[in-house]
Amino acid sequence: MDRLLNVTTVLSILLLIMVLFSVRRAHIRVEYSVSWLLTSVTMLLLSRSRPVLAVITRWSGVPDTPLTLFLISGTLFLVMFFRFSMIISHLRDDNIALAQRVAILEYHIHSLEHHED
Repeated sequence: MDRLLNVTTVLSILLLIMVLFSVRRAHIRVEYSVSWLLTSVTMLLLSRSRPVLAVITRWSGVPDTPLTLFLISGTLFLVMFFRFSMIISHLRDDNIALAQRVAILEYHIHSLEHHED
């Protein structure tokens, strides 16, 4: 169990460092990095506070503490992936609307050029 918690701690710290460097170098926008930062901090805190993890295990009825840790981390990542899927879908819709507006503007410019000739 201790080995699993240590591995989770190391992975959480690595994720935290990667996100901070990505924000610093402008590879990821700050508003999107917040989810990753919260997830990495949550995993770090859970991996370092064994009593809290034990309470969550008893409360949830999961038979094993490592399973609880993986269920929590899996749930956090699923929520994040769903959130980012919604953001990507919204951006795709905005992109289509923008492409349509550009096409309409090009059509109007083209018709004005032919009208002047």
